[in-house]
Amino acid sequence: MTLFGPGFFADVAVVQRVVGLVLLAGLTSGLLGFGYRWYARERIPEGLAALAGLGVVAVGLSTWMALSQYLGGTTQGFTVAKAVENLTAFGLAGLVSVVSARAADQLAVDVFAITTARVFNGQVGTLVRTVGRVITVELPETVADIEGYDPVVPERKEAIAGLTLVFPRGLTVDELRDRVVARLKDDYGIGHVDVELTADGSVAFLAVGARAAGLGPTLAPGTAAVAVRADPPYSAGTGDTVQLWRQDESGVEWYTTAELRATAGDVVTLAVDATDAESIDPAGDYRLVTLPRRSAPERELASLLRAADETIGAATVTDGSPLVGSSVEAVSGTVVAVRSEGGTIEALPSRTRVLAVGDTVYVVARPETLRRLEATAVDLPDATAGASDEEISL
Repeated sequence: MTLFGPGFFADVAVVQRVVGLVLLAGLTSGLLGFGYRWYARERIPEGLAALAGLGVVAVGLSTWMALSQYLGGTTQGFTVAKAVENLTAFGLAGLVSVVSARAADQLAVDVFAITTARVFNGQVGTLVRTVGRVITVELPETVADIEGYDPVVPERKEAIAGLTLVFPRGLTVDELRDRVVARLKDDYGIGHVDVELTADGSVAFLAVGARAAGLGPTLAPGTAAVAVRADPPYSAGTGDTVQLWRQDESGVEWYTTAELRATAGDVVTLAVDATDAESIDPAGDYRLVTLPRRSAPERELASLLRAADETIGAATVTDGSPLVGSSVEAVSGTVVAVRSEGGTIEALPSRTRVLAVGDTVYVVARPETLRRLEATAVDLPDATAGASDEEISL
């Protein structure tokens, strides 16, 4: 075989055929890897990428052999040279397919990350920035206490410190926050959760509080709860006003008026005046008479706040605060009262009422909203870092 003889050109044709098949296999695996990242949000398995590339080579070699035999009239059988050609094509195609799939996957990650960043930077309340199939939220090692709530036991705080929670992708920041709060409440028995998330789903602040239990938080000032043995009427229910009658050897006499809180058989729990509670004999024999229901707004408000995520907080406006000169309407949450510096209290103020230095604003809102409000009232911008314009209005 001379340098420019027929054998040389035959060898060049073989090389061209092998290189063409390898490039086609790499292109196929690259496109498949890019599409797999777009659809499944994860890297394509290397075995699948290699299988796609090898499949292209197998189809190409089979097609070339068929065309050579039936279109070119070649009847030569399978030779050692042909076997070397096929093995070389398969080996190089498998290697190039894996490398091409990895490169295409990295390209897809970069492209989707840039596209996602552009979308989120121009919109508010959109999806959490992530290119994975799931969203992982890692809680901080230090968990704070929510001011105004009973602290959570240290053992429970240690259980959630550094915890990693997994959620499905496709959630907005607000939806992800609600999922985190619900998970901590349901799985770990946390009463109240104050968590602040960034656009990529990381936790910027976390504080927890215990939910108040028992009758104590729902009792009005100057009242106490006592349990007596009595025969409650069938028409009495929780919250009803009843008369407590005492029965002794001399007869039955009226004792006091109370509010029915709970019943268990013939044992009744009543909310009575604190002075009357001291003289009630737990072993005495009593009877109850149901009176027409009367409104008890203070108890109803306490019961609602006990079961709700919102609570009451107060913030005093200081000099230099952004709240100076703004109206009540600009305050996040429900403003139930404003106390001026002179001591005058204005209940349910008008939304156009202008706030001044020294005003104390009483607000019903979530703990995180109250925290930002307190920081704004004393002009602490660092404490409100990460809050969006919709979360706190100035």
